[in-house]
Amino acid sequence: MKTKENVEVLVIGSGIAGIATAYYLCTRYRKSSVLLVDPRAPMSFTSAQSGDNYRNWWPHPTMTDFTNHSIDLMEQIAGETSNVINMTRRGYLLATRRKDIDDLIAGLHIGYQRSGKDSIRVHDAASRLSYRAPDADDWRTAPAGVDVLSKHELIRQVFPSISEDIANVVHIRRGGDISGQQLGQYMLEKIRSAGGKRLVASVRSVEIGQRFSVEVEGPTASERIKADVLVDAAGPFAGEVAAMVGVDLPIENVYQQKIAFDDRKGAIPRRLPFAIDLDGFEFEWSDEERAFLSEDAEMSWLIEPLPGGAHCRPEGGDKGTWVKLGWAFNRNVSLPQQDLANEPLMRSEYPEILMRAATRLNPSLKTYTDNMPTRFSHYGGYYTMTRENWPLIGPLGVDGAFIAGALSGFGSMSACAAGALCAAWIADGDLPEYASQLSLARYADEQLVAELAAAPSKGLL
Repeated sequence: MKTKENVEVLVIGSGIAGIATAYYLCTRYRKSSVLLVDPRAPMSFTSAQSGDNYRNWWPHPTMTDFTNHSIDLMEQIAGETSNVINMTRRGYLLATRRKDIDDLIAGLHIGYQRSGKDSIRVHDAASRLSYRAPDADDWRTAPAGVDVLSKHELIRQVFPSISEDIANVVHIRRGGDISGQQLGQYMLEKIRSAGGKRLVASVRSVEIGQRFSVEVEGPTASERIKADVLVDAAGPFAGEVAAMVGVDLPIENVYQQKIAFDDRKGAIPRRLPFAIDLDGFEFEWSDEERAFLSEDAEMSWLIEPLPGGAHCRPEGGDKGTWVKLGWAFNRNVSLPQQDLANEPLMRSEYPEILMRAATRLNPSLKTYTDNMPTRFSHYGGYYTMTRENWPLIGPLGVDGAFIAGALSGFGSMSACAAGALCAAWIADGDLPEYASQLSLARYADEQLVAELAAAPSKGLL
């Protein structure tokens, strides 16, 4: 087995988290001896399944600060590149049929407590004069803060396509979508131009000594790589990599699915922001359907009360025709599969189930419940997450080893801040105030752990 030339930093994983870490090491800290190793093409596993949405809404100020910083960094890239990442901003709509949303308002004040007293605006009159509708998608001119629409007439005036029974809408203004693939490709080009490299290979073992000795297996041969610094950015396989250096990570993988389809019937208005139905519900099955489902152990959950969270977003801009739907209803932990096609939950019934769920907020989608779109894509990926749904970024507990992972369903939107933070840990750069709270060190903070365990919302959408 030959030994490859030494490197300063070895990043395991070429998804968006690994790429972003290498990018900031190369561009901000002028590291040139950086190697990305992954058996797959960059951005081709979990990162390829991203919804490519972003928002700064979180029910905790630490995560709000973290995602705000990531959006700042994405805006910087968009501004420097004539928006090569296709950044848009129409916000996030959180819709509910509940008339009393005092708890939601209280959660907004907690999450945005560092954003100023005027950041949350409640509109309880029918007029839209004080409310700025998301008519444009330009991220440079969109408002900040949050608008709460609590008047039925105003909701119908601005968002006539959503269900008549929606009583309140929370409009998160600093949110929208990007092209995660374009972001990754831009960063890879900068990494290459700075001297960073990429190796197609699987990591088989790690030996800890004065330096890390990493056994990798490529398409034709095995070899060892010597590295001063090791970064675990292996996504769903981060736990396996951490175990190679004797660390047991508090993470789990939950498989979630999405569909995208060509909305040839124009069911979804192109200017509709990313819209989420917050309310739990039960499907209205016929007696015959209910009896049939109850006899199928793998499908009987469909007759039980179900969580909210079904969401919808136009894809491809104002002139496009595609729509994305998602619903992170699954709560079952599973071992990640190397081939996503082998994931047991990847069932053929899912597109129809999701379409049915999405009609509750977008009744116009009923046009597809009996006849699914002729052109659609069914895909899925893992939410690699801690129980509190916060990322793990920073020292791994072994000298020279770091992690950038557990980015759950917010990988694309948080990648810039995650990569910049991990790079700062590695290069002894300036760390933000929240750095330790997003690292393994937070588990030594009993007060924070108790606070997060008791939180009614984990920010999971």
